[in-house]
Amino acid sequence: MTVTTFAAIDIGSYEVCMKIFELSRKNGFRELNHVRYRLEIGKGAYSSGRLEQGMVDAICERLKDFRNMMLEFGVTEYRACSTSAFREMVNPVIILEQIYQRTGIRVEILSNAEQHFLGYKSIAAIESGFKKIIQKGTAILDVGGGGLQVSLFDKDTLVTTQSLKMGSMRIRERLKELEKANTHYDQLIREFIRNDLTAFQRLYLKDRDIKNVILMGDFLTDTIFREEIYDHIITMSEFTARYEDTVYKTDQMLAAEMDIDPEYASLVVPTMVICKSFLDVFQAEAVWVPGVSLLDGIAYDFCEKKKYIKSAHNFENDILVASRNIAKRYSSSKNHIQGTTKLALTIFDSMKKVHGMGARERLLLQIAVQLHDCGKYISMADVAECSYRIIMATEIIGLSTEERQVIASAVRYNTTEFVYYENFDDGAGMDRNRYLLVAKLTAILRLANAMDRSHYQKVEGLRAVLKDRELHLIIDSSRDISLELGLLKDKVEFFEEVFGIHLILRRKRRV
Repeated sequence: MTVTTFAAIDIGSYEVCMKIFELSRKNGFRELNHVRYRLEIGKGAYSSGRLEQGMVDAICERLKDFRNMMLEFGVTEYRACSTSAFREMVNPVIILEQIYQRTGIRVEILSNAEQHFLGYKSIAAIESGFKKIIQKGTAILDVGGGGLQVSLFDKDTLVTTQSLKMGSMRIRERLKELEKANTHYDQLIREFIRNDLTAFQRLYLKDRDIKNVILMGDFLTDTIFREEIYDHIITMSEFTARYEDTVYKTDQMLAAEMDIDPEYASLVVPTMVICKSFLDVFQAEAVWVPGVSLLDGIAYDFCEKKKYIKSAHNFENDILVASRNIAKRYSSSKNHIQGTTKLALTIFDSMKKVHGMGARERLLLQIAVQLHDCGKYISMADVAECSYRIIMATEIIGLSTEERQVIASAVRYNTTEFVYYENFDDGAGMDRNRYLLVAKLTAILRLANAMDRSHYQKVEGLRAVLKDRELHLIIDSSRDISLELGLLKDKVEFFEEVFGIHLILRRKRRV
């Protein structure tokens, strides 16, 4: 039986932590060790965008401890991630290089969408509870130091997920001066977050019936609800009682009760007010605190990718549904998207021996098709640029910033002249491999989109056959497709340039 020892490391807003897991195909993943250090990294990051050298030194010392512990446990694989505090720094690349040179640990910065997707995977690790609870209208509130992620589910499907900048540490830092002169701190926080909360309710909760709420966040399970994790369901009356017993106490009182530092205790009231405000809006019946963390999600994701486990929940479908909802928000044509998706995937699947792309790239192609027309909502005259800007400004759960950039660039060049690498400037840091991926996705998207230029879905069937260095596209249609065939000729040259194959278009003979 193959066993892998894996370490997950999280450099968060207010702590640095690590879990070590034993992974196997027989037993899935099992936690061996969990260690954490309190470090208020977000305090400097959120206020000035920088870390003091003393804080960098402290992070490196903790990571050296982790490295030694990993050697003791025989760790063969690891993943180290940083989150919102590093995303808000002005010099994160410099800091991460220092950390690597001093510790030997390579740390990646998760995008907000990646972070919360992994967090939500951590809940799925508790398969029975997660699968059961999301059959009804369910909201996941993932409360961090820098922000809050709200994900809505209905009938086992992700409906929407939105990020709001109302994390507990961010609120504390913004209101710390006002708190000194205000006797009702909880009310001050409510007023501070009210505008964002009202906007979320107006945009995403129309006709939405939320029965259950899942509360996530290490801080919640370490302090306020340490007794209620895993299987305990909290009723709204129980939550309200806990709220009333908490928000009117001083930091010193909370620190003594919870056996934590006063600085750490100062996050309790903002966290409770955020949760209570959303629960009031949802009018939920019950609250579940599963007691899992980003570290569990990192391990679960690694297990999935290495095929140690197979999840009962389709996470890829969640990404597609989120993209579909974005397209719907910008009034994209549903029928055109469905038709173009079928054509694009037929072409993609027929060329596996040529294009060198895999399942993840296939997913990115589907999302590019979903969103290629969203810019029409802003401007009919500048669709490509507006689509690019919308995609780059919209978080898509489960996608990294780099993946979103690939999709946005492919959509931009679907209808505008392609820019070659020497002159390519679609954002900072587009490396050669991602540039080539943009070219490949653009070539396929252009071809598939041209086949439905009229938006009438005239192509009833498409058969793609690869023979040596020739791709034969046999188009089946009972209607006049002169427009589509005429426009295809403009796309063929670029397609052949990108893939180095000859494209042959034929119309299926009808008896």
